[in-house]
Amino acid sequence: MAATDLNTVRSTIEARLATELASSPAIPVVFSNMAFDSTTEDTFVTCEISFGTGENISMGNSSSANNFINGLLTLDIFTEEGIGAGANFTIGKRLRDLYNRVTVSNVIFDSPIGPEILQSSPEGKFQTQLRITFETFEEF
Repeated sequence: MAATDLNTVRSTIEARLATELASSPAIPVVFSNMAFDSTTEDTFVTCEISFGTGENISMGNSSSANNFINGLLTLDIFTEEGIGAGANFTIGKRLRDLYNRVTVSNVIFDSPIGPEILQSSPEGKFQTQLRITFETFEEF
């Protein structure tokens, strides 16, 4: 088997999020390197995926080895400022349930951290952040 295509892992994670937030009520999702004007929306979610360190989990040559790849999914939830945390936390629960300790297409999600309230929100927005570590394995 070839090395893991990180774009396949990314698209697995993003597709799950986009599908969930397309349903009622629909919430715009902003992915990395995507143009977006936050002043036109009261509620939206941003998604950042980072890949961390890899680790050899078996000995062997390049045709019989296994590697462990970890990553971090960061979801920032923005809602209208001045109406309390309820709407924001409702979205946070929806996203926690979506990724909480599930395996999707060989991507293993850990228990989420958050939503944590962030103080450095853009003007006019209330912001929380949800962080979820994940793992995947590659076989050579």
